[in-house]
Amino acid sequence: MKEASTSAEATQRPKVPQLSAIIITKNEAANIEECLDSLAFCDERIVVDCGSSDSTLLLAKKRGARVAFHEWKGYGPQKNYALSLAQGEWVLSIDADERVTPELAQAIQAAMRKGDADGYELLRWTTFCGKVIRRPFWNQDYILRLFRRGRATFSDDLVHERIVCDGKVARISVPLMHHSVRKLEDALRRMDGYSTLSARQIVASGRPVTFWTGIARGAFAFIRSYVLQFGFLNGKIGFIQAGAIAEGTYYRYMKAWLALGDASAAAPVDRSPASEPGAIVADRRTTP
Repeated sequence: MKEASTSAEATQRPKVPQLSAIIITKNEAANIEECLDSLAFCDERIVVDCGSSDSTLLLAKKRGARVAFHEWKGYGPQKNYALSLAQGEWVLSIDADERVTPELAQAIQAAMRKGDADGYELLRWTTFCGKVIRRPFWNQDYILRLFRRGRATFSDDLVHERIVCDGKVARISVPLMHHSVRKLEDALRRMDGYSTLSARQIVASGRPVTFWTGIARGAFAFIRSYVLQFGFLNGKIGFIQAGAIAEGTYYRYMKAWLALGDASAAAPVDRSPASEPGAIVADRRTTP
């Protein structure tokens, strides 16, 4: 009787999820359904929103996702909060504009069964205005997205956060599809938001930025994308993408330069002896 009772309790006990998918969102109504549908193989799907004004939350709930709200404090902190809600042995971090193909889903499940690593980098293929961007010899965009819960966290960066894994990291070469830009308007909107956050990081880091930094960095970003990374092989769409990347880089540093100039103008005048003409001042930063 005791064995039968124990067996019944085990049957009734909720199953611990093996794989949790986490997604952070804001106004992703155009993406969230397809994203969640591609994650149907996961044991739980968690959506953390920071205040969508469209139907993102309604659509996520309709697709059976677990939905939570968290005040926006940057990409890193937002994803760490989503991670704190996950219950699975493994965690898959996905953006709303990414899609897990059936082939990748099988590869992920096989990797978890094998379990010879604590984290896995996925090969990401990016589309730009509906076309897959291919760069021979350079299109090896591996990004860490699958990891054992408890063995990895996200960095606290405002933007361009990364996963820090405490353990062995392997690779899965089946592509993760990244539909980052469906229309050029999307690229411009995203560029403005990312460049603002990146500029804040530059200012906070104390790195010196001049007026010419943005011009030089923007020009090099175009050359790197279009020439060094063989973007020209993608034809006209490769030129447009390289231009968008260069523009985002340019505005990132220009916004930082302007912010540093505003900070200098707002700073109180130093009337100490060291500020008098002819005095020796250590570590003084000047902005053109």
